[in-house]
Amino acid sequence: MAKDIFSIIHSKYKEFTNTEKKVADFILENKDRVVYMSITDLADACNVGESSIFRFCKSMDLKGYQEFKIALAHSTALENETPQLSSEITMQDTIEEISSKVLTATMSALTETHHLINHHEISKAIDLLVDANRIHFFGVGASLMTAMEAKNKFMRITNKTECSFDSHLQIMSAALMTKDEVAVLISYSGSTKDMIELAKVVRERKAKVIVLTRFAKSPLAGYSDITLLCGANEGPLQGGSLSAKISQLYLLDVLYAEYFKRTNHASIVNKESTAKAVIEKML
Repeated sequence: MAKDIFSIIHSKYKEFTNTEKKVADFILENKDRVVYMSITDLADACNVGESSIFRFCKSMDLKGYQEFKIALAHSTALENETPQLSSEITMQDTIEEISSKVLTATMSALTETHHLINHHEISKAIDLLVDANRIHFFGVGASLMTAMEAKNKFMRITNKTECSFDSHLQIMSAALMTKDEVAVLISYSGSTKDMIELAKVVRERKAKVIVLTRFAKSPLAGYSDITLLCGANEGPLQGGSLSAKISQLYLLDVLYAEYFKRTNHASIVNKESTAKAVIEKML
């Protein structure tokens, strides 16, 4: 049974240190915001260190920050009279209402991602991709699907892309990278252990790192040469949400279009060749 995080906070409040009380107060006053915040965001908002947030979670017998966010999402849903299927959709919604809310969430994610685009960083990212001998797309879980889609997209115009579908194969691929190669790491949270370990290996190999993530101050972003931000809000119970994936794909489409523009001649020839190759598969 899911823990009621608010009951636990109230019951343990007197035992908390002053720092833990500071964190607890912020959570109780901003519960709807905290569920979408990274550990770094919450630490900054409370003006404490990330280690303090981690200790706060451990003091409530939770394994870490992600388990805390899951418990927070459950507790917030229990407080609402109407059970929620996602951040806004409820059990009482009609199909028309659901379709409208999904559209709104998707448009909001794309609009925010558009506003977060740093044109200078996009240009620098394209410079790295164009100059690279190889481009490796990495991701795990839902983000692996995005990485594979990126491979599929770029494969139509260049033969220098890779994407391994297994975390062991990914880390081996990273271990053989060179300084003339680029790793594109895709992770919504930027806190996935496999991706952080992979980023460490890529940096050791002195290859360049481009990170697509929601949080500018995520652990993964700390290893990047260039960080590109997506604007979708995804709660801990919405892992792999389509709005998050669509915002990542939007960024990748921007990169693809600019890459195509800068490598015009080769990309046109390659696109014609790949299109001709697959046309034989069609009726």
